[in-house]
Amino acid sequence: MGAAALLLLSPDTMRQRLLPYLLSYATGTLLGAAFLGMLPKALEKTPPLAITGTVLAGIVAFFVLEKLIVWRHCHDQDCEVHGHEGGTLILLGDSFHNFVDGVVIAAAFLTSPTLGIATALAVIAHEIPQELGDFAILLNSGLSKTRAIFYNLISSLTTLPGVLMGWYWLDEARHAIPFVLAISAASFIYIAVADLVPGLHRQSGAGAVASQTLLILAGIGTIAFFRFVH
Repeated sequence: MGAAALLLLSPDTMRQRLLPYLLSYATGTLLGAAFLGMLPKALEKTPPLAITGTVLAGIVAFFVLEKLIVWRHCHDQDCEVHGHEGGTLILLGDSFHNFVDGVVIAAAFLTSPTLGIATALAVIAHEIPQELGDFAILLNSGLSKTRAIFYNLISSLTTLPGVLMGWYWLDEARHAIPFVLAISAASFIYIAVADLVPGLHRQSGAGAVASQTLLILAGIGTIAFFRFVH
């Protein structure tokens, strides 16, 4: 991803300064995509209890996966998975997450092009701060900047087989799309609430609260634009 690559190559102080703003905007896009895009579409032709139950089960499942360090979105160098083993774990987890992102994007585009664009935007908005966090972990595990960027790039390419598999499988099994959207919404909600929001709470003060709130609303507004106006 071009924007992420440029930020990875930027000075450490610039990355640290931009990260809180990126996390705020990503929080808004993830919540907007889940509540304004995925869930309304999933509920159109499927009983509400089936969708809400799937979302609830998805949130619990992602909690368990994160505990097992399969699904990890750590943006802090003091995170418990960091260290020499953290680099390998984060690459495995990130590759799996990027593959699932590809399936999510495919399901959204099969539902409607507008939802697909909004979902892809939410994924991109979250990927940039995630890649920055992963980059810090890889450096902390002993890799050089060049190798850290290279491994980050390789893990990001797993999105492509996810898109292809999701597109061809879900095209033949469209009855499964509402449930894929529900699980996708659960993942977006979990990432935003469990991973991104706690990081935002580390900054205090009226200025931080104001900027974070405005950027969260901007992220939601961006998704709303593509969902209702585009």
